[in-house]
Amino acid sequence: MSRLDNEYLLSQLEECAKKLGIGVIYENLSLEDVYSAGGFCRLRSDYILIIQPETPIKEKIRIITEAVKTFPLGELYLKPVVREWLEGPQE
Repeated sequence: MSRLDNEYLLSQLEECAKKLGIGVIYENLSLEDVYSAGGFCRLRSDYILIIQPETPIKEKIRIITEAVKTFPLGELYLKPVVREWLEGPQE
C-alpha cells in the first residue's frame, strides 16, 4: 500500500472509529523510561484511542484497526475498501 493509500485508509479508519463512538486522540504519551505507540481504553462510558503523534502511519492504522474490529460492524456503513480491510487479513 502506498503512502497516499495509507493516509486515505487512516482517515477512513478514524471516521469509522468516530461513527462507533470511539474518540481518537493524538497525544504525547512519553514518560521517562516508557514508550507506547498508543492504546484503546474505556473511561466511564466513553471509548478512547490515544495515539502518539509521531507513531508511524502503519502502526496508527494497526492500532485503530484492532480497536474498531472489537465492535460489531455489520450494520455500519463503511466504504468498500475500508470494509475489505477490516474483514480481510492485515498486512
